[in-house]
Amino acid sequence: MADAIAELLKLVLACPGRVPAGGSSRRLDALFAELAADRPVRTPEQIEADIWTAWTDHDEPRAADRMDRAMACFGRKAFVVAEAELDALVAEQPAWAEAWNKRATLYFILGRHDESMADIARTLVLEPRHFGAICGFAQICLAQGRHVEALAALETALGVHPHLDSVRSAVDVLGKATGRRLN
Repeated sequence: MADAIAELLKLVLACPGRVPAGGSSRRLDALFAELAADRPVRTPEQIEADIWTAWTDHDEPRAADRMDRAMACFGRKAFVVAEAELDALVAEQPAWAEAWNKRATLYFILGRHDESMADIARTLVLEPRHFGAICGFAQICLAQGRHVEALAALETALGVHPHLDSVRSAVDVLGKATGRRLN
């Protein structure tokens, strides 16, 4: 697993310099620009909600319905069914970053960290600004006692979304615990 963490960390650290695999959507570009502004017109929470909506929306009704079913199963802790839905979704829509991210989250909850990291990697290849996936990787690092790697990931997430207060607090704690600040 150490090699997998090191490889995924390289991808995470490269995220700020990369563009989404399918090209950037103007809507997401505008939302991330607004989020990065020193004084955004709207609250960071409103902007973040719009980003999540853009990530979870899909033009194909069948894909959107499958995602809804998977998330409903997830919410009911029907993880076997949720996994089957997400497996089918990533097979049908391999370019949809959020499908990979949702399955990565499921794998994390199930303690299947190697599989979660593989799906986080796929998410970040498709959408390098995915602060949720980056934070998910940090959670895996923390679970493995890899505090320096978690710190690096969380600092990268803050570079993408500077208004994540809980992440900023975690960076402060990890920075003091490790005696480091990486960025």
